[in-house]
Amino acid sequence: MFSVQKTISTITSDRHQSNTNFSNSISACTEFEMRNIAVIAGIALILIILWDAFETIILPRRVTRRLRLTSLFYISMWSICSRLVRAMRNRKRREKYLGTFGPISLLMLLAMWAAGLILGYATLHWGLQTELGVPRETGHFASYLYISGETFFTLGYGDITPNNTAARILAVMEAGMGFAFLGVVIGYLPVVYSAFTTREIEISLLDARGGSPPSAAEFLGRLGCCPEQTVLDDIFRDWERWCADLLSTHISYPVLVFFRSQHSNQSWLGALTTMLDVTSLVMTGVNEIQRDQAKLTFAMARHAVVDLAQVVNALYSPHEADRLPPEEAQRLRAELARNGVTLSDDPDAARNLADLRSLYEPYAEALARRLYMTLPPWIHSEQRKDNWQGGPWDRAIQARALERPGHGVEDHF
Repeated sequence: MFSVQKTISTITSDRHQSNTNFSNSISACTEFEMRNIAVIAGIALILIILWDAFETIILPRRVTRRLRLTSLFYISMWSICSRLVRAMRNRKRREKYLGTFGPISLLMLLAMWAAGLILGYATLHWGLQTELGVPRETGHFASYLYISGETFFTLGYGDITPNNTAARILAVMEAGMGFAFLGVVIGYLPVVYSAFTTREIEISLLDARGGSPPSAAEFLGRLGCCPEQTVLDDIFRDWERWCADLLSTHISYPVLVFFRSQHSNQSWLGALTTMLDVTSLVMTGVNEIQRDQAKLTFAMARHAVVDLAQVVNALYSPHEADRLPPEEAQRLRAELARNGVTLSDDPDAARNLADLRSLYEPYAEALARRLYMTLPPWIHSEQRKDNWQGGPWDRAIQARALERPGHGVEDHF
């Protein structure tokens, strides 16, 4: 009886040992597969980030592929920002808030790339089970993440060091990539802000020529006193170059699209739309003004507005209000005539103007809707001061002048 119980006990023990060995084999196999997956995932993450940074910073042409890390980043960030903006009633407060989006999103994008590379190398360390300088720390993902961040930013504390060939190779590669990343960032930010500054110079110059915000009526009306062809052609030529520069820089560095101007009533889209309005009027006929340079400027400006609408994935809407209804068109004609600018009386002029407007207004309206910008009117409903005419002390200065008879503040003109 005792021998039978012993036999049963032995069989049970062998079966339990067999099950344990089988479980250990499955666990070992599962862990091996997980580490292989981690190695593949780490390599994929590093390559995706490097390629995305190459397309965003180094590649000088627009990337048409929609599924990109940077595109997904900006779509999600702008979606969150848009929800917050919709609740804001105060326009100046909204512009102030939106003015921070471009610079902050740029810094967040760079931080996302750096964090992704650090995580990718930490995953490679864990998957390859690289040996560290502290043996008891080997195998802990937090330690791998720490040494990856330390190596990427080239801190070199020396508290944890790579001890085998694989770990040393990864450390050297990541340190080199960290230096390269720092160099790219140092070179990238000045280029972006240089392009932004160049863009804003011409927009600021438009303040005295076209008003704040600018309009086609103000632009042509203020030139009515000096309707020399060479003057207008020089201005159009400058704006043709500005539109070409806008197109090239904002396609190469799409983040510039989100950078707002210094004044809430100015924007690159407002300036671009104003020049399209002005050149459209000249092309449909303004007495004593030739159309050749206006056509070239219109073509470049239209090219810019169409391509930039695609950059931000703006959507067409057939329900936008008419920017120049018939009554406004009559008022525009009368206002220009009062300032010495006579529009053509050709019966086809109105139809030609409508055809030209259809070439760019849908794209400009889609951009304005997408970026929460306001398009300038063709003609202002009331007289407005230009930005250069206003100042924070004006009321105090005028109030003091009123206390001294004979020393009133005269108008600039």
